[in-house]
Amino acid sequence: MEDEMKDKDRKSGSGKNEMKREEAGKNKTSRKPPEKKKEEPFRERFIVSSSPHIHDGRTTSSIMRLVIFALLPAALFSIYIFGVTSLRVIVISICSALVFELLALRIMKRPVNISDDSAFLTGLLLALNLPPGSPWWLVVTGTFFAIVVAKQIFGGLGYNPFNPALIGRVVLLVSFPVHMTRWIAPSAWGADAVTTATPLGRMAESLDTLGHIDMDLIRELFSREEIINLLIGNTAGCIGEVSIILLAAGGIFLIAKKVISWHIPVSFIGSVWLLTGIFYKIDPAHYINPTFHVLSGGLFLGAIFMATDYVTSPMTSSGKIIFGIGCGLITVLIRLFGVYPEGVSFAILLMNAATPLIDRYTKPKVFGARKAA
Repeated sequence: MEDEMKDKDRKSGSGKNEMKREEAGKNKTSRKPPEKKKEEPFRERFIVSSSPHIHDGRTTSSIMRLVIFALLPAALFSIYIFGVTSLRVIVISICSALVFELLALRIMKRPVNISDDSAFLTGLLLALNLPPGSPWWLVVTGTFFAIVVAKQIFGGLGYNPFNPALIGRVVLLVSFPVHMTRWIAPSAWGADAVTTATPLGRMAESLDTLGHIDMDLIRELFSREEIINLLIGNTAGCIGEVSIILLAAGGIFLIAKKVISWHIPVSFIGSVWLLTGIFYKIDPAHYINPTFHVLSGGLFLGAIFMATDYVTSPMTSSGKIIFGIGCGLITVLIRLFGVYPEGVSFAILLMNAATPLIDRYTKPKVFGARKAA
């Protein structure tokens, strides 16, 4: 081949092919093997983490303040109808909650920060779950269990498996049942206050005494005046549970501000209404109208302000509905067949324990994941 090219060059006389061949030979001898690029370490381009992925600018403190603001109308109304004794319980509960929070943080050598208002809210919620005439030592004992035992021992805000305020209330209810069931009849500014029973307590007494519900009591409880009293809060009960209208207004405010969603309150209250309605249809002599169960007791306070706690309730919408239905079912079982006429606090705490399990089975499918073959 090379001889042919040389012969062709000789014939053409140009010598161009000879020059090209020499140039190709130079390139061939000077060509070096390509250098291998250094492999760069693996860099994550996508970060997979638990929700929420987008920060909307809100802080823990701002959310706590919105909840406190939503509770204020019911708290102020309780001061109006139960008087100074109601205000005294609220002040003692909030102050002792702040003191216990401060002491616990210092003793446990954690960053001292009580400005997030979480202790303030816990103290306010506990006060609204206590009778208006609660003695000071009872309130302080409740806040100790709420702040120190139920919250700080588990690691502080965000680590508590149970609602702190409800732990405080249930401990007091089990340990001091006499003081926790001593109710005051409402009267403007607390004037001439006398002890009385709650509507749910009167129903329980009627069943225990007669074996069935007294018809006169039913007519009294379902009079137009009594229904209005239940709605506005002119009835005996815990400090913050009596005014259904103000509690519902606070719940609507929180939903509008997207602090809470409708899933837990609606499923909780709806399941109580549905289940008690079924029992009422079966035997109206032993089970009262479902409207009475919804309007009386601490159902609205618990469903709106305590069952919706971020830390102790499920994260997904379906999980929240399951949580709310579970709360409603346990509340109905305790009210109809249990020792206590009220069951909201126990129901929420029991469902708090079930929250990790609910989250496990209602967590959304991971993006891009495939079902196992």
